[in-house]
Amino acid sequence: MRHIAELDRVIHEPGRLMVVALLFAVEKADFLYLQTETGLNKGTLSSHISRLEEEGYVSVVKGYRGKVPQTLLTLTAAGRKAFEQYRQKIKEAL
Repeated sequence: MRHIAELDRVIHEPGRLMVVALLFAVEKADFLYLQTETGLNKGTLSSHISRLEEEGYVSVVKGYRGKVPQTLLTLTAAGRKAFEQYRQKIKEAL
């Protein structure tokens, strides 16, 4: 049971877990892709992304694709390591 207590609380929240898991599988993703895949509304997704960015797990780059605003996200090295550790702790808890 101690493995559960050692879980990264930032990643463990379901919305953030979905974002990190999706970003772990790709080089980068845009905000609309994450919104579609997670089913979260813009405000909630934005809040989760901000928390992950504060922790240093996600890098956010805002720009334009033509004249359309675009937000691209990548999982940082720290985020990748934290997610791998999170997965290991889950496996150990089972």
